[in-house]
Order: sequence, then structure tokens, then C-alpha cells
Amino acid sequence: MVKMFSFVLVTTALLTGRESWALENCLQEQARLRAQVHLLEIRVKRQQVKIAQLLQEKEIQFLDKGEEDSVIDLGGKRQYADPNLFLLRPAVVQQLDPLSSILGVKLPFPTFGIRKKPEPLGMNMRGWNDYENGFGNFVHKNGEYWLGNKNLHLLTIQGDYALKIDLADFGKNSRYAHYKNFKVGDEKNFYELDIGEYSGTAGDALAVNFHPEVQWWGSHQRMKFSTWDRDNDNYEGNCAEEEQSGWWFNRCHSANLNGLYYPGSYRAKTDNGIVWHTWHGWWYSLKSVVMKIRPNDFIPNIV
Repeated sequence: MVKMFSFVLVTTALLTGRESWALENCLQEQARLRAQVHLLEIRVKRQQVKIAQLLQEKEIQFLDKGEEDSVIDLGGKRQYADPNLFLLRPAVVQQLDPLSSILGVKLPFPTFGIRKKPEPLGMNMRGWNDYENGFGNFVHKNGEYWLGNKNLHLLTIQGDYALKIDLADFGKNSRYAHYKNFKVGDEKNFYELDIGEYSGTAGDALAVNFHPEVQWWGSHQRMKFSTWDRDNDNYEGNCAEEEQSGWWFNRCHSANLNGLYYPGSYRAKTDNGIVWHTWHGWWYSLKSVVMKIRPNDFIPNIV
């Protein structure tokens, strides 16, 4: 009887051990399969982005023949992406239907504000409709371009987007400002600006969270967009008319990247240059600026 009981105990122990071993193997296999699936998802996303990039490069051959001040509107279902958007270079973008996608990837990751050279009739003489719908030529090496407030709104309501602004002066110096979250309101709310946490080397000239005395009149957080023909600022006058540009003005600004193009330090009735005051102050106009957005969870293309 004792031998029989011992045999039962041994058998039970062996069975229990076998089940434990099988369960452990099963869990390990599940973990391995999950890791493989994750790697495959990353590879698929990278390949999708690569395909979009190749399509975009093919389109440049056609777009490069366009007029310098023409409005680029590809329309329809033709969408492209720039996977290297946060590199310090102007990205190739276009006006588009932002709700479309290629192979399940939300597009695009656009550059929406490019300033590279003097344009007397570029950013500065434009009215509400132009800024709403977009204008300029993003292909021209030294061109100016605005994606359009309507497109910015449609893009940024799709998810969480980050904003990066690259700035360069006439001394061959560069700085950048990065905002973790970036959204543009709809037309009913006059394309109100919403930005999140700042990081970077240029200083926080958009929200001015570090300086209460400047913040109440100079911060652009939650400001509505204004143009010379549509005054939505907090100033008793018309900031857009005085500064000769469309922007998210307060009373009036601590940053204005659509201002007049001066060669560095300047004198004028108002501080209407291309200004980022936390870097060079209000009386220095920058040489070039590029504003960029991309999803916060974007996976860089390293294919």
C-alpha cells in the first residue's frame, strides 16, 4: 500500500512538473511570437514609408517645372510623405486631402511654413483666403510656402502631432524649437493655435511660459489666426496689418515667422521682421525658417 501511494505521488509530481514545463514553454513561445509580430509591424511601417518617399521623389520631377509663385494642389487620392521630416532641410510637401492614407499609414508629415528669401508679394501681402487654403512653391530652392490653415486643422485632428521649427540667422548659426503637441482649430474657431511642452535651443517664443510679463501680451498659445483682412487678435489695432503678415497674433507677438524679410538687424516702425525673440530679440530678422510637423509616435525611416 505504501509503495502504491509513493507511486501515485511520484506520478502526480511528474505530471505536475510536465504541465508546469509545458505552460512555461507555452508562455515563452507566446512572448517570442509577440516580439516577432512587433518586429514585422515595424518593418512593414518602414517599408510603407519608403514606398511613399519613392512616390514623392518621382513627383518632384514634375513639380520642379512649376512657376515660382504657383499654388501646388495635387488633390484627389495622390498623397505623399516625408519620413525624414525632422532633418534640418526643407521637406517636399503639397496641398492635399489630409484624411487620405497610403497602405494604412496616415499621411502626410508636412513642412508647412518655409521662408528662404525676400518675397515682396509672398507671405506678407496675403489675405485670409490665401492663408486658409495655402500658397507658394515648396520645390523652389529659395521659395516660400504655406500649407494652409484648413489643411493644418484636418491633419492635426487625426492624432497627436509634434511641431519642430528650424531657425537660421545670417551668421551661419542655427537653433530649433520643439513642441510636443501641436493642433490647429477649425475655421469656426479661427484656426486657433494649441501647443504643448517646449524643448530645444531657440527658447520658447511661442508660449513664453517662463516670462509672465511678456506672456500676457506676447504668448501665441490659444491665439486665433489673423490677417490684414480678418482681425482676430487681442490688440486694439490690427497686428496683422501693422506687421504685414498672417500669424497667430496676441498683442502683438513674441514670434512672427511670416514677417518681412530683412538682412539681420533692422529698423522699422514696428518689429515686423522674421522674429523669434528668445534667440535674437525683436529687432533681428532671421535668414530662414522651416516649420514642420509629424505624429508623436512616428517611427524614423532607417530602411
